[in-house]
Amino acid sequence: MNAIPIEFQINAPFIQDTYLVNGKLKKWTGQTTPVFSTISATAAYTPTLLGTIPAMGASAADEVVASATEAYDNGQGLWPTMKVAGRIKAMEQFVTQMKTTRAAVVKMLMWEIGKSLPDSEKEFDRTVEYIYDTIEDYKQLDRNNARFTKMQGVNAMVRRGPLGVVLCLGPYNYPLNETFAMLIPAIIMGNTVIFKPAKHGVLVISPLLEAFQNSFPKGVVNIVYGRGRDVASPIMKSGKVTVLALIGNSKSAIALQDQHPNKNRLRLILGLEAKNPAIILPDADLDLAIQECISGTLSFNGQRCTALKVLYVHESIAEEFNQRFSAKVDALPYGNPWEKGVMLTPLPETDKPAYIQELIEDAKSKGAEVLNQKGGERSENYIFPAVLYPVNKKMRVYHEEQFGPVIPILSFKNIQEPLNDMAESNYGQQVSLFGKDIKTIAPLIDTLVNLVCRVNLNSSCQRGPDMYPFTGRKDSALGTLSIHDALRSFSIRTFVASKDNVYNNEILQALLDSKKSNFVNTDYIL
Repeated sequence: MNAIPIEFQINAPFIQDTYLVNGKLKKWTGQTTPVFSTISATAAYTPTLLGTIPAMGASAADEVVASATEAYDNGQGLWPTMKVAGRIKAMEQFVTQMKTTRAAVVKMLMWEIGKSLPDSEKEFDRTVEYIYDTIEDYKQLDRNNARFTKMQGVNAMVRRGPLGVVLCLGPYNYPLNETFAMLIPAIIMGNTVIFKPAKHGVLVISPLLEAFQNSFPKGVVNIVYGRGRDVASPIMKSGKVTVLALIGNSKSAIALQDQHPNKNRLRLILGLEAKNPAIILPDADLDLAIQECISGTLSFNGQRCTALKVLYVHESIAEEFNQRFSAKVDALPYGNPWEKGVMLTPLPETDKPAYIQELIEDAKSKGAEVLNQKGGERSENYIFPAVLYPVNKKMRVYHEEQFGPVIPILSFKNIQEPLNDMAESNYGQQVSLFGKDIKTIAPLIDTLVNLVCRVNLNSSCQRGPDMYPFTGRKDSALGTLSIHDALRSFSIRTFVASKDNVYNNEILQALLDSKKSNFVNTDYIL
């Protein structure tokens, strides 16, 4: 085992004994839950105790619901009625303080979820950039709306208003970036939020609690800890949540929706499962396709909703592709997140290696082979990626979103085969298409855009850039996230209208001149 650099060593467990409610970092004196890393700090393997978090329940849930509801105050609260300039100033203060936590957050990303040092740094920096870009897009939105329009004898000022209380539940694989892609637009649009970090990546949020407390009015941001069934369930049962923003799995999303007593009042913004395929056509540049498929299947060990989770290779090139691809997989370096050049890192879920092993054994029993020599090799906290071929529809790995290091490959003779499979799939997020003959590609694109929401030409699937819409069809998503779309997802169009006559126009002009209304004004931020 290589020595752990001093700056990344865990010297003592971090005791997270406060939670954010009603503008205060309140001391928690109840039961706690230990947070372990699957990464060992010693030569003889043993999980590392990173710290503890509060094990909260219904009483804490009631407390944060009351805090968020009071802060929103049926739309009369300080935050939902505040001018855009005030909310932007608060968000700028938050991101300024957030930047001072970079080293602590990056360190915890590596230990908690096994994300490599470069990817952990990228996640933090990309999140900061996302916040700044959201602020700029919000300014533009406000500039566009800071005016009256007249239609059919009616003057109107149309702006976007908040929705209410938002329950935000983020994923473990991007506990900062994907969580903040929901949290930040929800806050800046004037909603109040309750945020529960994911099971893994929970201590990543700890360095940011003071920044949230210092930057926003009391009750606007509330952060609680605990198991979903113990905390999120009673929050939903309260009926006070207006928006459920969740990135995770369908079972959790459905269970939480079912607990809300007024489902027609509940808006859903969900990022769920995906089974993104790659289609490699006969004329594809194999060097490029193999490299992109390596990245697509195994970046962060395939623990991404945008990961390539099944590869369709034309039968005429399947043998060459499989041989070269398998060799590339076996050559990938494995190590701890801070080790230079590593791509494969320990898995944060203790039961994930056993699950991947089950998928491998099931596929082998139904006719697949492990093509790469290292495929399926186990250690205490990892299982080496297995390239499986030929895969068929009887195998679990064909149907299940593996979310880990196993790569199913199918060959096809007619392009209609993968197209039919995609049409039958429960998921419809993205696809990667590799080829160069435009006579073949053109009609394929026209079909694929109606099966998924993003077609990646000669590149792996991904979320960014964040200005582009991120969503999915069928069971993959509900609502759209991007810098532009998220501001709209967490708000609603609302407006003031009056008949175009002298009496009303004098009142409107007086309103504008007085600057008494935060809504009816034509001020905006440059």
